This record gives sequence, C-alpha cells and structure tokens, in this order.
Amino acid sequence: MKSDIENRKDIELLINTFYNKVKADTTIGFIFNDIAKVNWQRHLPVMYDFWENTLFYTGGYMGNPLEMHKRLNQLTPLTTEHFKQWVHLFTSTVDELFDGEKALLAKQRAVSISTVMQIKILEGPGKGFPASPKLKPGL
Repeated sequence: MKSDIENRKDIELLINTFYNKVKADTTIGFIFNDIAKVNWQRHLPVMYDFWENTLFYTGGYMGNPLEMHKRLNQLTPLTTEHFKQWVHLFTSTVDELFDGEKALLAKQRAVSISTVMQIKILEGPGKGFPASPKLKPGL
C-alpha cells in the first residue's frame, strides 16, 4: 500500500521522478531542455522548497513562478496543451508514488497552479481575455 506525502524526502522523490518524466516528454521536454536550458542542480532544490511550502506551509520558498513563466512564454509560446501535459505528468506521478490527503492536495494545487498560469499568461489582457473592468466610484 502507498503512503501519503509526509516530509521533504517524499517531496524530493516526487519532484525527481516527475522531472525525469518531463525531461523525456515529447510535448514539454524541449521547453525545459532546449528553451529554458534548466540547470537541474539549481532548479530541483527550488522545486523541493516550492512544493514543501505548498503542502506543508514551511515558508521556505521565495520565488515568483508566474514571472518566470511569462518570460519563458516570450521565448517560446506556451500552449494549453503544454499545461495539460504538465498536469498529467505531475498528477500521474503523484498517483504512482503516493496516496492520501497530501497527495490529493498536491494534485489539486498542481491543477490550480496550471489554471492560474494559463489565465495570467495565455488569456491575460491583450490575449483575448478582457482586462479587469474599471469600477466607477459608488458601484
């Protein structure tokens, strides 16, 4: 029987397994390998911190993933299919390794993160999604 995500060691296993799949993936691997040219020795510990903070509220992550993905989108247009594949790889990796409340939370957070990124990057102002309306005083 699989256990739940309980600590940083579990997060490291999840993230390492997930990114091994990402690097080899025909849909999104090129973004990491060829476009972003990810330095994995630097990137993986940042992702451990991000997911540890996301699941256990450790306060150990201080980055801005949205801005980094906006810059990446300028180098190569990100698509709904890219985000969909990222979510698929992440959630299937969670399912492969873990089962429990934190595992479910990790999958929910991955979907939420992907959704927000898509709205902010793919559908934001100037890209077919209207800017927030200006409210008039008194409304």
